[in-house]
Amino acid sequence: MGLMSFISKQFIDVIQWTEDQPGILAYRYPMQDKEIQNGAQLVVRETQRAAFFNEGQFADQFGAGTYTLNTKTLPILTYLENWDKFFESPFKSDVYYFSQREQLDQKWGTTQPITIRDKEYGPLRIRAFGTYSYRVADIVPFWTKLCGTAEIYTVQDVEGQIRSAILTALATFLGGSDVAFVDMAAKQDEFSRMLAQAVAPALKEFGLELSTFYVQSVSLPEELQQHLDKAASMRLVGNLQAYTQFQTADSIALAAANPNGGAGAGVGIGAGIGMGQMMAQTMLNPAGSAAPAAAKEDPIQQIEKLGELFKKGVLTQAEFEAKKAELLSKI
Repeated sequence: MGLMSFISKQFIDVIQWTEDQPGILAYRYPMQDKEIQNGAQLVVRETQRAAFFNEGQFADQFGAGTYTLNTKTLPILTYLENWDKFFESPFKSDVYYFSQREQLDQKWGTTQPITIRDKEYGPLRIRAFGTYSYRVADIVPFWTKLCGTAEIYTVQDVEGQIRSAILTALATFLGGSDVAFVDMAAKQDEFSRMLAQAVAPALKEFGLELSTFYVQSVSLPEELQQHLDKAASMRLVGNLQAYTQFQTADSIALAAANPNGGAGAGVGIGAGIGMGQMMAQTMLNPAGSAAPAAAKEDPIQQIEKLGELFKKGVLTQAEFEAKKAELLSKI
């Protein structure tokens, strides 16, 4: 090395990274035209980790603290650089800083619906999205599999790889799971924990530690959701019909047992049951259709029967007049 070339070299006394920009996961300390002075200070702050690489080969790493760089603190690098012969000379090596801060509020979501086999509805295509957080835990696989020799590696750079790992783990878990869709939506806390256990190993392969994983929404395609809504509505209508029939029968029985219904209580109860059967048949038939027995009976005979019910107190004056007018209009 010529004298001018030696003089032009800059010798580094302090190596440190202030993390002045958020979202940076890995930072290569600038080493162009610079060499590290033997005895230089390496400063590693909390939530940081520093590593030395020699010609692309991992040499050593350091946690939080301040270190004096010499043959004792860099035994592996000393061997690689032959410091046993030239330990007084400056050396050049790649120094990387890694941020181990927790990266909060990261978004995940299914780009395409995932098909699952639901135990109640059969095959379903669902969508899901939520948030997660992670941190760099093991810098060796993170450097070798993700950031490599990049000068700066950010959260945005790794986002696509993490999303792919999450969706692959998600599809694998849901494809072999017997968790019903309604349970996914109703028990999101428990569902989130189950998915976190499935996703964590995929991130660990890249040296990342999954800190939190939340499912915020699980949904079906719009056309399928409409179909299930209609099915739920039909079940609800069926339940209401049965409830209405019960209420009607109960009310008629109470009316027949009313002391104001006349002297013949037993006859009143029988008439009430007959009325209940007639109303039940009306509810069971489609709207606008009459029961077969009522259709064949003469309107005058029906009016006479209604008059008997009115005398016994089963029907009110208004109810009797309304029904009589309706029957007279059919003559």
